Amino acid sequence: MNLAIVNGPNLNLLGTREPGIYGAETFESYFEKLKEAYPQVQLSYFQSNVEGELIDALQDFGFRMHGILLNAAAYTHTSVGLGDCIKAIDAPVIEIHISNTFAREDFRHKSFITPAAKGLIIGFGLDSYRLAIESFLKEA
Repeated sequence: MNLAIVNGPNLNLLGTREPGIYGAETFESYFEKLKEAYPQVQLSYFQSNVEGELIDALQDFGFRMHGILLNAAAYTHTSVGLGDCIKAIDAPVIEIHISNTFAREDFRHKSFITPAAKGLIIGFGLDSYRLAIESFLKEA
């Protein structure tokens, strides 16, 4: 199984960015743990702070991967383009959020990703990514 993780803006700062909300572990460290825990899965990873680069990555992964785990971060609430892209690709996308966005500011309650996504995993910290991988494996 080939899965891609695509992370959006400011997620490159995990480990130092608001550790009370996002935890103290870097994503790179967590990604290594995922690769060790799931040797049967070929995991790819892409992160960008630029909306267009995220769309390019989704288009690239979207026709050659079995699934995509997308944490669009703040673009979740602003990017019609990301939602449209998900509708245009073949790979199913699971929307991921580390924090419970519904327990935060009102503007974080609207997602342009959710209507196009296969599913939504929210509020389980970095473990949200593991839960998404488990979901794909369960259906394989």
